[in-house]
Amino acid sequence: MFTVVHFEIPADDIERAQKFYGDLFGWKIEKLAVPMPMDYWMIMTGAKTGEMGLDGGMMKRQNPDQRITIYIDVPSVDEYMGRVKKLGGQVSVPKTAVPGMGYFAVCLDPENNGFGIWEVDPKAK
Repeated sequence: MFTVVHFEIPADDIERAQKFYGDLFGWKIEKLAVPMPMDYWMIMTGAKTGEMGLDGGMMKRQNPDQRITIYIDVPSVDEYMGRVKKLGGQVSVPKTAVPGMGYFAVCLDPENNGFGIWEVDPKAK
């Protein structure tokens, strides 16, 4: 628990970004078939060598300031959003469901660095 479990790479040109990361690192990148509010591609970092890797995702950049985001596993997104605020951080994207997978929120630390928190919940709707 409290480990980095996912990362996201925003891109202005999805095809260009897929080619770049695929050619550079050999990552396998496939469009996610699960219904989402936006198109989303899964990145499998260990796919080429068969080794274990930390996987991630890619989506169209939502705003000009959006950067790569890491997600940290927590037992409760609600609880940890409260802890972020109590410790001087902010919640920039509130708790959001990923159907059948879990919940996430995106936060800012007191130094204005973005990070995500992730709660696994197969019942998420």
